[in-house]
Amino acid sequence: MNLMGREQITILVVDDEKSIIDFIQMGLESEGYIVYTALNGNDAIELANKVNPNIVILDVMLPGMDGYEVCSIIKRSTKASIIMLTALDEVDDKVKGLDIGADDYMAKPFSFKELLARINARIRNSFPELNSITSVGNFTIDDKAHEMTYCGRILELPPTQYNLLKFLIMNNGMALSKSLILEKVWGYDFNGEENIVEVYIRYLRDKIDDKEHNIIRTVRGVGYKMVAQ
Repeated sequence: MNLMGREQITILVVDDEKSIIDFIQMGLESEGYIVYTALNGNDAIELANKVNPNIVILDVMLPGMDGYEVCSIIKRSTKASIIMLTALDEVDDKVKGLDIGADDYMAKPFSFKELLARINARIRNSFPELNSITSVGNFTIDDKAHEMTYCGRILELPPTQYNLLKFLIMNNGMALSKSLILEKVWGYDFNGEENIVEVYIRYLRDKIDDKEHNIIRTVRGVGYKMVAQ
């Protein structure tokens, strides 16, 4: 999933291990993010006040001032969303981090792919204005324009079709039950039949010329799964 507007998004990476900072920085910069780094808590706080980052990736085990204290101070002075990193995987440590304002928690070692997914989730939740355009496979969603394209072609979609296709795309690769689709697209108070989902899936398949059902796939006994291409 490619979230547009990354040139506007700043990420501060704080870790006392240079190799980890280099690993994260290289990956994030290749994704188009603006990245700042700090090796200790004092530098992290100074940088956070200076650049006002959107995301802070913060190691718990820092020399001197630990990550919990750094998190608390940065949260008081910025609107940054903080993902804490630690070699510890104890429930109490996670609870402590979340209690002082951390937004997410990852145990080392971790994959860059997982970290990127966590960052994207935090951006979607905390800074939706930076993500008006989302690209998944050959689909592009422009929420500000309420416009969706497939293979560069604008799709003519009434509101419910738009919302359904967006929900499928944003959950690309996940099997979604009809009841969940009804709840998320039609709402809790919808009193119609579940087969309305089948009808709208047919509409969408026609719009994207998915005759073989390779893009919006039927998952027998469950519902549907988007496989964006």
